[in-house]
Amino acid sequence: MLRIERSTAYPEAVIVQTHSSTLRLITQPDHAALARRMMDAWKVTELSDPSRRASVLHAIEAHDDGWRELDEAPIVGTSGQIADFITAPAPLRRSVWPRSVARLAGDPWAAALVAQHSLEIYAPAYRQNPEWRPFFDEMTRLRGNWLAASGLNLELLERDYSFVRIADLLSLTFCNEWTDESTGYGHAIRWEPPALVVRPDPFAGATVPISIPARELPNRPYRDPADAAAAWREARMVTVSGTMKGRVD
Repeated sequence: MLRIERSTAYPEAVIVQTHSSTLRLITQPDHAALARRMMDAWKVTELSDPSRRASVLHAIEAHDDGWRELDEAPIVGTSGQIADFITAPAPLRRSVWPRSVARLAGDPWAAALVAQHSLEIYAPAYRQNPEWRPFFDEMTRLRGNWLAASGLNLELLERDYSFVRIADLLSLTFCNEWTDESTGYGHAIRWEPPALVVRPDPFAGATVPISIPARELPNRPYRDPADAAAAWREARMVTVSGTMKGRVD
């Protein structure tokens, strides 16, 4: 199974765009909803067997629902900076995944795909870390339970998971404004403002408009969580927009 090639693993948490005087904060559920919309435009291959397509899209759209409680206010690091998807404390990152999977109980295949996602994104950095061993054991158990409930097998799960992973990467690349190229599953992805460019073209020549809501906060140190929460409540809502297109080269 191909892996996304990046310099580091990318755990999930609040996404922070840093600008000179402002921060734009994007919640993980909003990022996941955008990932689903992006895959609606994906034309190069079918998203799984038609009988499982709805579950694959469900997993993409709901894979970060366990962050909803924690995304209600920013997390403040020891330096006074808003914690982003890399710097959020490890116990919080681990805690969201059983919740995300549980919320998909009505769709066993989607639940198994999200459990697989939790294992894939953290394995490169943490698989050999003893502190993370209970997390990997628990998510492997949950994946097995939901895989059994689906009546399908791990080979099919890994095949369908490729669409969850590339959808996640498309949205994260746009939301984080990653200009370094990421490759995997036969495609290369890069943010080239104002467009997210994917090679080879999976969009059948179309240029696809994309957008996501964000909260705009002052770019300053925050004294404590209460200070950040007050700024979050008072934040101006903005729309981060761009396009998505393929390139043949």
